[in-house]
Amino acid sequence: MSDKAIRKIVIVGGGTAGWMAAAPLAKMLGGRCEIELIESEEIGTVGVGEATLPTIRFYNRALELDGVDFIRKTQATFKLGIEFRDWGRVGSKFFHGFGDYGPRIENRSPHHHWLRLRALGDMTPIDACSVSASAAAVDRFTPPVGDAPSVFNAYSYAFHFDASLYARYLRDYAETRGVKRTEGKIVDVELRGEDGFIERLVLANGTEVEGDLFLDCSGFRGLLIEQALKTGYEDWSRWLPCNSAWAVPCESVAPLTPYTRSTARSAGWQWRIPLQHRIGNGHVFCDGFIERDEAARVLMANLDGKPLDDPRPLRFTTGRRRRAWNRNCIALGLAGGFLEPLESTSIQLIENGVGRLIELFPDRDFDPSLADEYNRRMDTQFESVRDFLIVHYKATTRDDSEFWRYCRDMPIPDRLAHQIELFRSSGRVSIHDPESFSEPSWIAMYLGLGVEPRSHDPMVDLIDEGALRGHFERIRGLVRQTVDAMPSQSDFIARNCQA
Repeated sequence: MSDKAIRKIVIVGGGTAGWMAAAPLAKMLGGRCEIELIESEEIGTVGVGEATLPTIRFYNRALELDGVDFIRKTQATFKLGIEFRDWGRVGSKFFHGFGDYGPRIENRSPHHHWLRLRALGDMTPIDACSVSASAAAVDRFTPPVGDAPSVFNAYSYAFHFDASLYARYLRDYAETRGVKRTEGKIVDVELRGEDGFIERLVLANGTEVEGDLFLDCSGFRGLLIEQALKTGYEDWSRWLPCNSAWAVPCESVAPLTPYTRSTARSAGWQWRIPLQHRIGNGHVFCDGFIERDEAARVLMANLDGKPLDDPRPLRFTTGRRRRAWNRNCIALGLAGGFLEPLESTSIQLIENGVGRLIELFPDRDFDPSLADEYNRRMDTQFESVRDFLIVHYKATTRDDSEFWRYCRDMPIPDRLAHQIELFRSSGRVSIHDPESFSEPSWIAMYLGLGVEPRSHDPMVDLIDEGALRGHFERIRGLVRQTVDAMPSQSDFIARNCQA
């Protein structure tokens, strides 16, 4: 090893972010670097990040986790996407599925060909070409089959799991590979006089913990990145106005749905996340448009099963740190920023933050260009996710409450305004960050929220109409065939991975 190599990494905070950082670092460094994680049982964690995106499977695979063991230990279920109710307008329902709407035709996206056929009178919903949406509609699930591209694997999936159990699972993994866990509360952060780098942490019992690289996983308070380093926070609440939530679990009910449900309410929205042993629920809202007690009442009145606890309050400000990597500190999870749980992006941002750290891993010189590149890429992803979430609120025709009128009329970033107008005018999708949401996701949201294109790509008009109709009928038939062959999610779990 180089004499400038990182000798010790100190992770502040456990929970999902802390242990998601510790596990891959322990695997990659293989004992060549000391890793210590400090957490306090007194402080606790937020622990409501129960829904994920398909990238969680690649993270688990990189750790070489046993897939069945992971599902059983975390009470996990499968997620084919998100069902949206009452977004855009009251009474509407649409699905954001993980997958595409069929193969490209003459190098043009399938939705342009679908738009052409719709203009010719074919009103078959685009979801008829989506395996994930079609399977979710009848509560069925099985993993994609085969490696060669086909309808049988033209979809993806993520998981719902108990975040506290997942953190515990990764803690066992990390500790087995040499990570040291220290129970303690940090009372002081000492900085080096010459450059302002973090030098050591002081615990309540007087213990001093030194390190070279510090990872701040301390949650919203940002103990290192903000309280010690004064990095600054970029507030995005003018575009993402929800700032509070109530969360509560309830008893499970049948059927076991293979998707998250998001239902718009008068001043926000409610989540429903089915696990094997319970359903996670929450009401995300803006307390400037509804009283907190009334928001709790709305949540409790709309549970599917008997509540298993009292609702727990959360408060947040949507946005991000001005620099996720500042000096010798990197903020992960809620310490780095929060974009609300609308599309289950919190855990993905942890995955990408840890992955980019491993890719751009420093030595003790901490070359500033590494931090600049890390921050550039994290900023790009945060902004892209932010804009995707803003679409949910902005592209609404709801005028039944003050909250929705505010969302409909609020100014939005110029880049996003261009993206929306580009789709509305021509059906084309502009993607600014390929590591965030892909074209089918934007299409699902635009069409589901009522952003109707005025035209389609004129190149698709060159294809024979009869051949195009036949192609779509074959795709829809194969989708129906694939879904009909699937078991229910309940049966699949009972046969393969019951907790």
